[in-house]
Amino acid sequence: MSKLKVLIVSQEISPFVDSSNISDSSNSLAQSIQEKGHEVRCFMPRYGLINERRNQLHEVIRLSGMNVIINDNDHPLVIKVASLPGTRMQVYFIDNDEFFKRKAMLKDKNDEMFADNDERALFFARGVIETIKNLGWSPDIIHCNGWFTSLVPLYINKIYKDNPIFADTKVIYSAFEEGFESSLNNNLVEKIRYDEIEESSLKHIEDPTFTNITKLAVDHADGIIVDELTNNELVEYIGKLKQPVIKMKEQGENQEAINDFYEEVLEKSGVLAE
Repeated sequence: MSKLKVLIVSQEISPFVDSSNISDSSNSLAQSIQEKGHEVRCFMPRYGLINERRNQLHEVIRLSGMNVIINDNDHPLVIKVASLPGTRMQVYFIDNDEFFKRKAMLKDKNDEMFADNDERALFFARGVIETIKNLGWSPDIIHCNGWFTSLVPLYINKIYKDNPIFADTKVIYSAFEEGFESSLNNNLVEKIRYDEIEESSLKHIEDPTFTNITKLAVDHADGIIVDELTNNELVEYIGKLKQPVIKMKEQGENQEAINDFYEEVLEKSGVLAE
């Protein structure tokens, strides 16, 4: 298999945030794919609890001055970067004072979801894609991890598919068990529709529950990885899709399984010759 450009987009990556299934899996994924000889870059939100000095984050000045429009409002986009410890891999952090300055990730001190998590997820998805455009770096694979990345497959599929940067890009979505019990803001559909995405593509998130936003993500992904998912409704839904699907194997087997899965998705789409 030829060397690929792989973009890993995750809602959390250790050790920049505390250890969790998603953060540890994202770290292991990035390192294992790089060890296979592929070129890897990572993106995650710059949550306010991340210690910039200890983790040696610094702003990417050449990417400054960008704005992302969410619901007809301009929001400054700041990009910071650091190296994943023990590697030469760059991790880019999407930052904005309104969305990510707070000293928490997705829930407040009372373990309640932030009311603006819908706009935070929108900003993150759009910020990642706009940054890749400005870098002029064309990924073969975008691998999304965690529900906070669920809007990336939709935007790549519906807004950016004709952009030369993403002409041959395929999106993998890893569906994790970690989600949320409440719903995101019920105006999420209206906010996405502002970007001229047809309503038929948004049917799942008229009620933006964790289950429904995951359905949105897998609908627009080119391949799906199921990681310890016990939500019966999602398991059944994913099982009926036409896209390639694999279940995560034991940690020691993940490297070969995911590498082979990338190849399967690219071959099925005609990007690689079978």
